[in-house]
Amino acid sequence: MAASRTDLHEAAPSRAADAACPVDHTAFTAGADHHGYEPFDMTDPFPAYERLRREEPVMYDERVGLWVVTRWADVRAVFDDWETFSSENAQAPVRERGPEATRIMKEGGFTAYSGLSARIPPDHTRIRAIAQRAFTPRRFKALEPTIRENTRAALRRMLATPERQGDFLRDIAFDIPTITILTLLGVDPAMVPTYKRWSDSRGAMTWGDLSDEQQIPHAHNLVEYWQECQRLVVEAHQEGGDSLIADLVEAQGAGAEITDHEIASLCYSLLFAGHETTTTLIANSIRVLLGHRAAWEAIVADPSRIPSAIDEVLRYSGSIVAWRRKALRDTEIGGVSIPEGAGILLVMGSANRDEDVFAHPDVFDIDRTDARNHMSFGYGIHYCLGNMLAKLQDRIVLEETAAAVPSLRLTGAPIAFGENLSFRVPTSVPVTWEA
Repeated sequence: MAASRTDLHEAAPSRAADAACPVDHTAFTAGADHHGYEPFDMTDPFPAYERLRREEPVMYDERVGLWVVTRWADVRAVFDDWETFSSENAQAPVRERGPEATRIMKEGGFTAYSGLSARIPPDHTRIRAIAQRAFTPRRFKALEPTIRENTRAALRRMLATPERQGDFLRDIAFDIPTITILTLLGVDPAMVPTYKRWSDSRGAMTWGDLSDEQQIPHAHNLVEYWQECQRLVVEAHQEGGDSLIADLVEAQGAGAEITDHEIASLCYSLLFAGHETTTTLIANSIRVLLGHRAAWEAIVADPSRIPSAIDEVLRYSGSIVAWRRKALRDTEIGGVSIPEGAGILLVMGSANRDEDVFAHPDVFDIDRTDARNHMSFGYGIHYCLGNMLAKLQDRIVLEETAAAVPSLRLTGAPIAFGENLSFRVPTSVPVTWEA
């Protein structure tokens, strides 16, 4: 159960774990060739991914203490074999937490654990089955009018700027998924800035490359974040309501085997995953489609092509490009020996451009018939529970934007991406349009 497993969530898998690893990794460090791969550089990782697939598809990277896996077949095989490759390190900090951040979080009562992505059966099976009862298409469908109106309102505000320039990430993609997930969980949408601040800290603290000093403000934010998740569960017990948290509390009262700590942990995960990756999906969809003008004009002319365009965006430029696993026994990946206890980085962003699976993988093609074979939502028992909601929001934003401002274009300004091990997030998407 979650309450007895909270130590796993914050156990650093990299440098500290290497000390106990049965393999002498010093042999890998002398003159190591990483084939152009830089773990935290998301500017344009795809040429390095291609080299890794061709030259060393299973490579140990001593800089992060992980085996980097880049071919589609190998990535899928690891995702599919949860009995050999555990997800227990999926949410662990990439860098070991410093002493001051550790003190802050311990004294603040931080015991959050993953909602689902870092859990293993039987806990994962039990909790996912209960969560699916509340995470239903009916609830998503009920949110659609609100998502559409929020999108229209955001577009009106952006298009009202006299200089006819905006940042699609900030002006449109930033708030809409956050409001949606807060509404789903029964939280006041006015708290968007607060939840964004907490989510930024969670992303930086878990997947970033922070010094001990840089961790300190994020540690304070995570304590606040966890306390809020616990408060929401208490409130659902006291007041009920029409929300996913209230549904889970009601299921608990009806005999479902789920604790308050597990419900709060689901809240902790959903409030991050439910908007952060969707914000990036929306921003990347606009960025990629506008960068391929014929594709943009195709969906303007025929919005029914938007769902296939979304799948191609997910394949070509997914929000999550890498995810972690841990080997529970001595094993092999792609013919390479992997020792028990080793950390593994599954690079879905590379698998999605594997030449053995996708013809001309570096070509963006919304008519591609196999785009849905991407692994941007994972694979196997941990396949993303919220994939339908993410695609629904992206579809609505693209429909409304194509109808309201078909002349939308990128300004041509360079687009940067934040440094991160797992998420490929543009820092802005500058756009302009005709009067």
